[in-house]
Amino acid sequence: MSEAVAERFSQLYGTEPDGVWAAPGRVNLIGEHTDYNDGFVMPFALPHTALAAVARRTDGVLRLHSADVGGGVVELRVDDLAPESDRNWTAYPAGVVWALREAGHEITGADIHLSSTVPAGAGLSSSAALEVVVALALDDLYGLGLKRWQLARLCQRAENVYVGAPVGIMDQTASACCEEGHALFLDTRDLSQQQIPFDLAAEGMRLLVVDTQVKHSHSEGEYGKRRAGCEKGAALLGVDALRDIPYDGLDAALERLADDEEVLRLVRHVVTEDERVERMVSLLRAGETRAIGPVLVAGHASLRDDFRVSCPELDLVVDSSLAAGALGARMTGGGFGGSAIVLVEAADADTVSKAVQEAFATAGFTAPRVFEAVPAPGARRIR
Repeated sequence: MSEAVAERFSQLYGTEPDGVWAAPGRVNLIGEHTDYNDGFVMPFALPHTALAAVARRTDGVLRLHSADVGGGVVELRVDDLAPESDRNWTAYPAGVVWALREAGHEITGADIHLSSTVPAGAGLSSSAALEVVVALALDDLYGLGLKRWQLARLCQRAENVYVGAPVGIMDQTASACCEEGHALFLDTRDLSQQQIPFDLAAEGMRLLVVDTQVKHSHSEGEYGKRRAGCEKGAALLGVDALRDIPYDGLDAALERLADDEEVLRLVRHVVTEDERVERMVSLLRAGETRAIGPVLVAGHASLRDDFRVSCPELDLVVDSSLAAGALGARMTGGGFGGSAIVLVEAADADTVSKAVQEAFATAGFTAPRVFEAVPAPGARRIR
């Protein structure tokens, strides 16, 4: 794959790239809409990656090409990059260059060719993979010496400010920092990390990802409304972030929000979701992996009923897979479409997958894409 990307770079730009880098998409095992509330998350990296063949330039020119979008090379000048000036795919790599330069790093241009196998709009962090792969390549080529968490922060800033999407820090950190065979227990307040072994195959289980083919976009209004509602809840409760509401103090907090049902629901989801992340970590450390199934189901119910970011297709994945014998299931990602994850006994994987496909056909929905998720390495140089 890296050779093909390098060869296409040479065809486009007439020279060899300085290298090829990869950054993965991610699946979030548990911890949804908690990252922008300073809470806990638990993603792992997918084998699906964004690849970037990159060469350094010294003339202030940034040239971008994507194998996945179509069209020719887009040429920009680094001095002209400005937040929310670009509503195209190029905003993601250009935003990273802008964020690096704004942070004081002298980036004098680059030729970049991108190719990705991370499904776009599926809630699997295709945009974060693009950002992280560009950031890692430029960090290497310019000798910036940035730590992985610093790259993640810069990529988040690129998406928040340059693209205009109010995402949290989880996706970029997962792409930059995950390790093969592990889920990443991440505290999004201080970015402290613990790698939790997560080898389902060794225990006779599999985790399926079901891409509903319902596309979503974080930069659209509903995601931003949820974030604003969470910030309102924190202000009403007198805390810096909803992370600061203890689980055993939730009932008292909800009593104070009784006059604002919408904010109450958001707060209840975030506080209970943080508790679900901690519970899952404890179960995995205790070797009680099958017991995480009900935690997944509870997480989906909270996202569906309190945060209200599910959709009929995601609900159908959960309901039909559980009816077919799955151990647990929930939507993953920001919601409003995208993907769900399904925990199954290995022997039941085909049966559950078929049941979901049949349920979609009966409902008249577009056929979903189903694949197994195995924890893969984080961002890295591959050539």
